[in-house]
This record gives sequence, C-alpha cells and structure tokens, in this order.
Amino acid sequence: MKHMQRKMMRKLGVGAVALSLLLAALPAVAADQDKNILELRLQSGSNTAIVNGQNANITKPYSKSGALMVPAGVFKKAFNSKIRLAEDNVVKITSGTHVVSLTIGSRTAWVRGHKVTLPAPPEMSSGILMVPLRQVAEGLGGKMEKNGAGIIIRMQAQEEAGTVAEETPNIDNDEGKTQIGNSYYEWSMNYPTGLVIGQGGGDESISTFMDENSAYYMEVHTASQPVPLNADDLLQQLVQAAKETGETVVDRKSFPKAKVPYARVITKDGDGVLWENRQYYDNGRLYVIYFSDAKATNYKDLAQYAGLLNSFKTSFNAQDKSIKDLSTVVGGTREAGNPDYGVSLKIPAGWKMDDQRMQYESNDGSSFQMKVTSAPADGKLENWGQQLQKWLSDSFVSTAYEAQKTYPLEVAGVQGLVQEYRYNFGDEWVKQYNVLIQQNGYRYLAEYAVPEKVSKGNDQFNAIISSLQIDFQTVANNFGQLEEDDYLADKTKTIKKTSKAYEYTVNIPRYWTAVSDQFELGDIEYQFTGGRFSIKIDNDQSFELTVSQLKDFYDKQAKNYKNLKVEEVKDVTFAGVPAVSFTFHRVEEGIGYTGRQIVLEHNGKTYTVTTTLNDANNTAAQSNALDSTLNSFHFVK
Repeated sequence: MKHMQRKMMRKLGVGAVALSLLLAALPAVAADQDKNILELRLQSGSNTAIVNGQNANITKPYSKSGALMVPAGVFKKAFNSKIRLAEDNVVKITSGTHVVSLTIGSRTAWVRGHKVTLPAPPEMSSGILMVPLRQVAEGLGGKMEKNGAGIIIRMQAQEEAGTVAEETPNIDNDEGKTQIGNSYYEWSMNYPTGLVIGQGGGDESISTFMDENSAYYMEVHTASQPVPLNADDLLQQLVQAAKETGETVVDRKSFPKAKVPYARVITKDGDGVLWENRQYYDNGRLYVIYFSDAKATNYKDLAQYAGLLNSFKTSFNAQDKSIKDLSTVVGGTREAGNPDYGVSLKIPAGWKMDDQRMQYESNDGSSFQMKVTSAPADGKLENWGQQLQKWLSDSFVSTAYEAQKTYPLEVAGVQGLVQEYRYNFGDEWVKQYNVLIQQNGYRYLAEYAVPEKVSKGNDQFNAIISSLQIDFQTVANNFGQLEEDDYLADKTKTIKKTSKAYEYTVNIPRYWTAVSDQFELGDIEYQFTGGRFSIKIDNDQSFELTVSQLKDFYDKQAKNYKNLKVEEVKDVTFAGVPAVSFTFHRVEEGIGYTGRQIVLEHNGKTYTVTTTLNDANNTAAQSNALDSTLNSFHFVK
C-alpha cells in the first residue's frame, strides 16, 4: 500500500519518462548564422549546452562504455525533434523522415530502419532518459565533430514529415480499439485518440498513460486488498495519502451508490499541479487512479476529463474485440528474460519482474534469478558445484544449513547440474535450487528459492526451469570477459581502501557487496550474507555527545524491548585512539543477530564503525572476515 500512496511520476524514474520527454523539452531556436542549420554544443560533465547560440541548462552528460550519454530532451531543444514513448519501453526520436527507435535498458536499436547495437543502453538517471549521443545524433541526420571545447553537432533543419512509417517490428496496430485495459488485473476504460501508453510496473500492476499533446498524465495501480473497503474507507485513505505527501485537498467525495463504490479527491501538489485521485475496491483488489493536467489552474478544470475517468471499470470483457489488452499473461505466466544474454523464460503472473537484472519475486517469498559470468579457462561444472557448496557452508552455521542432493538435469538443451539445499536465517526454512550450466566459456547460474511452507514450490521450480531457453551464442556476441562469480570469491581475500579526505585505510573482503563505497565522500557501507559493515563520519557532532546518545538509546531499548540485550559497553583502544565499544544482541522478526558499534574521534571528526552478523551466519569464515576488517582500520596522514 505504501508505494501506492506516492505518485509514480515522482517515485519511479521510468514512470516519469513521458513528462520529462513531453513537457521538459523546449522548442528549437534557429541559429543566427544560418537559419537552415541547427547547432548543439555540449561537453561531458557540464550542465550547460549551447543550443543554436543560446545557453541552455541540461542534465550533465557522462561517459559509459565508450559512449557519451546525454538527456534525450536535448534533441528537441536543439533540433525540434519529436520524442514519443511507445509500448514496451520503446522511445522513438524523429526528425523529418529520420527515425531512431530505442528501448530503455537494451543495446539494440533501429536507426533509419537498420538494426544496430549501441555501445551502452538508454537508461534512466534521476528520472531523466539518457541516450548515446553519436548514434542518435547521426541517426537523425546530424554531423558530429569534436574540438577543444567539447562536441558540436550540426543538422539541416528538417521539414515536417507527413506520415513516418514504422521502422521497428512488433508495434501493435490499435486500429478498431476503442477501449483499453488489463485482463489479468480485471480493469478497462475508454481508449481515446492520442492516448500514449507508457511503461508501468514490472508485474503489470501499474499502467501509465499520457496524451500525445501533453494534455494530461494518468496512472492505474492495482494491489491485493484482502479486507473489503467501502466508499468512506476509500475516501479516508485518499485524504490520508494526500496528507502524508504534503498535498492540499481541494475537493473530496465518496460515491457509495455507484455500481462499484469509489471515492475521489482532487489535490494540489507542491509544484502547484492539480491531481484527481480515485480508489475502487473490487475483485479482492484495490484500484487507484492518479490523473493530472499540468495546465489546469482550478480543480473544476479537471471536469473535462470526466468522460475518460468515469469510463473506468473493474472488469474486463475478454470477448470484446474492441478492448486492447495490456496484459501479457498467458496460461498464468508471463514472458520474461533478457535478450542481451539470450535468456527467455516464463514467470508466474503477479511476480515482480526485473528483466534487466533477471530477478523475479513473488509475494509469498519465492524468487528466481539468473546470473551470467565468465568461466575459468580450466573450470569444470563439477568443480564449480563443489565451490558453491563450500561457499554456502562457510556462510551458514551447521544448524541453519543443510545440503540435500545434487543431480544432473538437461536445461535449455544442454546438460546442467542441480543442487538442492535448505537454509534458515532464523525466521523460516527456505528451500533453494541452484541450477548450474556452463557453455561456450560462460557460466549460467539459476537460483530458485521458496519458503518450505509454500506447498507448490517444487512444481513451480520445475515449470520455470522447463520454460528456460538460452541462446548460448548471444553472450559471446554481446560480451567479452564478464565479472567473476561472487560465490567463488575467497573469503580471506581483501582489497585495501583509502580515504584521503578522512585519513584512514581499511581492508575490505572481496566477497562483500558495496552499498555505498565512495570513501572520499564520507559514509560507506557493505553487506554480505547475513551481515553488514559501515563507517559513519560526523563532522559536527562531538565524540562525547555521540557516546552519550548511544548509551541513552541502548538503555531505553533494553528496558522497553525484551528482544534486545546490551552485552557490553566498554572503553577500548581502536586504531590507536581511545574509543567506546557497544555490543548487543537483538532478535528482529525472528532473526537473531549480534551488533557492535565503535565510536572514536580523530582530528575533530567522530567516527562510528558498525557491524552486524546474524546468528545463522556467524561462521568462523564470516566472523574472521569481520574481525580482520576491524583490525585493519588505521588512520593515515
């Protein structure tokens, strides 16, 4: 519910693509020297561009995989290109008869009707769509050159094209469709001319729309709602959500006698934009609509869209051929995978999907993920399996981990290896299946985990693995040497990290994963199976005050919560300076862990070093890695 109480436009970067493309871009201004030649000048790392002789603020371009990534909106600012968001994350940029079609997260693009491979995929950065400069600029007919001041792109001013033919495959033809909806989540509404379909949630629970002329923006959210809600309940939720997001409610009403009771509020957000938000309860689900018109100045202005909003129904007539179905669910599953790795599979409908990372998760705790890494030159499947088992036994204590069986299995047309085991962090036992495949110098590791209380876990694993298809040549075509498998990292190997700004060094185990590792910027944090390590630095608060606050905090926590025990508070010497060490044990949601905080001061700065390690993961290997890291911390000049 909480994610539904914030508008996706402000929460999810991709969900805001439409507004950033349609509203933020400025019309082109003809260059002074030749009105038929348009010009853009920019450089990496600078948020100032020169657009046809005039300074313009842009999101800073940056380099990635050899490509200079620039905000897509610069092409509209400089060349009056048209930018349209189509289905399946496809972004079309056109200039006259030139068309460049890109897909967010994919290196495959279509430039003037030809399929090309981009050096880096288009991606969202802080809500802005960033695209490779050269391929887009040249695809639109521009000429690019470099000089000491940066990059210059010149383009002949294009005349408006009459009809631009589609140059990418598989774009649905919507002719004859007067309604739109989702058959899986059971909703539908009118499909007005000019409605552009944006990207929604990975599990289809969120759909986004906008008008091709930027007249309005709309979202439809669905979520499971086991407890029935009446119209007044829905109204109360809408008002509360507005308060939590700091919006002003300017109108509110419930409709208890409607065919499906619902509630509506109209709010004004911090930017002065008016929103009409609605909630419906039906089919054991909560349906939420967010609708905005950036040009509306009075809440009554939204009444012109009543026909569209009132057409919303919590039903979907599968026999009605006039309804465009946004759902991709077939037989209870959805197509998933990542074409860059040549991987495709079927995932149960309703699972959260992240195709870019090939990570999928259900509400019952089940999950599936695929990782592709380079295989060692002399690596064998059986040895890999043994290394995985060793890594797991080093990560879980014997009472929290059990290896069950290993057996061969044909997967995606080749011989693979399956390892079954179970583990328990303290809250419940989880069954995990590791599927190992090695082909053409690369390793494919599929991991399926399911709580043992979920009865359908084994059948679900078999269904997913049976659907898995891999084009093993794709990785060799698209990638060179890939990263090492995290599971094969030696837990005793470390890398020395230094912070010149904060005058210290520390040896970080290579198998830890960085959450924040900008050592020159201040706070850093790493995580690993069942544990965390962090360093927090405070320039303003004194050592004495920090220690006093922690003592007070732990004293109150120990008195109020029986699941927290402060085991030790003592003066120590750490990194050669006086320090105070706090050690505690806590049980949270069934998971027990030991934590330690060490507070010290150096050159007027207060350092707090924190470690946590779950009881289930407190093995000799993991405990020694933490101790070695703490002992390696030293101040330097």
